[in-house]
Amino acid sequence: MPFLFLIFFFVTSLGAFTLETQNVSVANGRTAILLLDKVKGIEYQKLVDGKRKYRIFNHPTDRTKMYVLLPENYYNKPAVHSVELLYLQDKKQEKKGLKIHVVDGHYAKETIHVAKSKVNPRSKAVKKRTAKEYAEAMKIYGHATAKNYVSSAYIVPLTSKITSDFGKARVYNDTLKGYHSGTDFRAKTGTPIIASNDGKVVLAQNRFYAGNSIIIDHGEGIYTCYYHLSQFKVKVGEMVKKGQVIGLSGATGRITGPHLHFSARVGGVQVDPLQLIKLLNKNFYGENK
Repeated sequence: MPFLFLIFFFVTSLGAFTLETQNVSVANGRTAILLLDKVKGIEYQKLVDGKRKYRIFNHPTDRTKMYVLLPENYYNKPAVHSVELLYLQDKKQEKKGLKIHVVDGHYAKETIHVAKSKVNPRSKAVKKRTAKEYAEAMKIYGHATAKNYVSSAYIVPLTSKITSDFGKARVYNDTLKGYHSGTDFRAKTGTPIIASNDGKVVLAQNRFYAGNSIIIDHGEGIYTCYYHLSQFKVKVGEMVKKGQVIGLSGATGRITGPHLHFSARVGGVQVDPLQLIKLLNKNFYGENK
C-alpha cells in the first residue's frame, strides 16, 4: 500500500513548524504514524480518535521530533474519519483536525478444526476464567509506560515459514469466530522463541485460548505477545533484551498443532505485528525490513 504524505503548517510567535503525516491511508488492523516537529512555544498533548486518546512521545532517534501511533481497529470499515491533535501554542489551547483514510485490508478467510470445547465453551468455570484473563490482558494493554525500552530495530521472534497471516477471518468448526489476531510461524514443540525487542515481561501464564503466553512491554504503549508456548524461560517483571530466548514453542491453548502465534498491541488496539515492526523500523531506525 503506498504511503501518502501531507504537510500542515502552523505559525507561532517564533516562526512556523510542520506536522508531517505518514501512512495517512491505512488499512483496518494496521497502524499509522504522525511525526511532529519540536518547536519552542508548542507543547503537544494528545491525539483524540473518537473515544480513544493516544499519548505523544519523543522520537527515539531524532531529538527534533515527536511521534504518535494511530492504530486502526480490525473491525473499522473503509471510511474517512477525523482525529484531533490537541496542543498548546504559546500556552494557549489549540487543536488541529486531521483526516485518516481507512481502507479495506482485504483479508482472506480460513477454516480451522479444533476440539469443540475450545470453540464455544459453556462451562461457567471456563467462562469465568476467560473473562478474567481477558480483563487482565486489557488492563495491561491499556497502560502506556512512559519509558521507551527500545534502542534498535525490531526483529521477528522466529524466521520459519509463516503459516497464517494476521487478519484472516477464522471459521472454527464451521462457525465464524472473529479473525486471526496475529501471525503464526511454523515451529515444532521446543523451538526457541526470542524477544522481538528490549522490554519488560508483564505477563507469563497459561491461558485458556492462548495457552502458555508471554507479553512484553516495550514502552510507550507498544506490546508484543508470544502464545502457545511449551515452556517459559522468563518471569513477570524480568527485563529482557532483543534476541533473548524467552520460551519454547508448543501446542498449548486453542490450536491445531505446535506453532508460535506472534501478535502486537498499540494503545490497547490489536494490530498487524509485522506491519507495525516495519513501520517502527522505517521511521525510527532507518530500516525497511
